[in-house]
Amino acid sequence: MSALGSESSCARFQCLKDRRVFITGGATGIGASIVTAFAAQGAHVAFVDIVREPAQALARALADQCKVWWSECDVRDIPSLQRCIKAAAEELGDFHVLVNNVANDERHDLLSVTPEYWDDRMAINQRPAFFAIQSVVPGMRRLGGGSIINVGSGGWQIKECKYPAYAMAKASMHGLTRGLVRALGPDRIRVNTLSPGWTITERQKRWLTPEAKEELFRTQCLPDQVQPEDVANFVVFLASDDARMCTGQEYKVDAGWT
Repeated sequence: MSALGSESSCARFQCLKDRRVFITGGATGIGASIVTAFAAQGAHVAFVDIVREPAQALARALADQCKVWWSECDVRDIPSLQRCIKAAAEELGDFHVLVNNVANDERHDLLSVTPEYWDDRMAINQRPAFFAIQSVVPGMRRLGGGSIINVGSGGWQIKECKYPAYAMAKASMHGLTRGLVRALGPDRIRVNTLSPGWTITERQKRWLTPEAKEELFRTQCLPDQVQPEDVANFVVFLASDDARMCTGQEYKVDAGWT
């Protein structure tokens, strides 16, 4: 990381103070950075995740900054996800922002995929986004608007072959954005896709071999690795009033990778 990058700090958006945000997959990696970034803005944050200990630790760490609500939830269980969104809204209030972040980029190849495995990949990487949106839209309408951010991926856009089912699911995130943006626009509900590049979370480090790192820097335009905070900072911008006329678009935080 350059000296400039290490010294820079994220912008502060006064409009986000006390706004309510729901994030899927918020306990680790990019999700945890998104939760942390909204807490730093003074927003009230709700998140779900399947991992208990990291989620508890994150909620404790942020408790002095803002209201934090979290629940253990397997997002493959849509009724459970819907119950969590309802319970969080009952405690915090209707949500101004939804971040559909949850994902699992488990590696697999074409010939190994069974119908059961395919369904499981869609149940994690695709289906929760639609039903989370369905759950928060009535509240956003009551509030007079909102911001929905669907987290996509740059991986499929470089024609990556290590996870075809994941690639298909993530490609569909922008289809979801485009499919809803016209219907929700009159309610001042904005829908955008944010597609990160290869973001160096603890999980991703397992695949970042010296050869992979060399290839990454060859294909990126910038000489630094994308960090979870880089993605979170752009999510916060899209949630803010500064992005009030941004909707229906795909944005990339990928150091020029795609």
